[in-house]
Amino acid sequence: MISDDDLYRLAIFLGSVAMILIVLYHFLEVNTKTDEKVPAKAVRSTPQSKQGTDVVLTDF
Repeated sequence: MISDDDLYRLAIFLGSVAMILIVLYHFLEVNTKTDEKVPAKAVRSTPQSKQGTDVVLTDF
């Protein structure tokens, strides 16, 4: 049967490993670079007409 001292050492070891893995995960997650092959372009909400008319928005 496992003694109290062995259980204590196992808990400390597993807790330490868990904390190291959490810190390593966050370090790797923050330092990853995203691979953007196509740069983001501005999206028009409404298409422009060929005559260049302006649209005026008013608050009601």
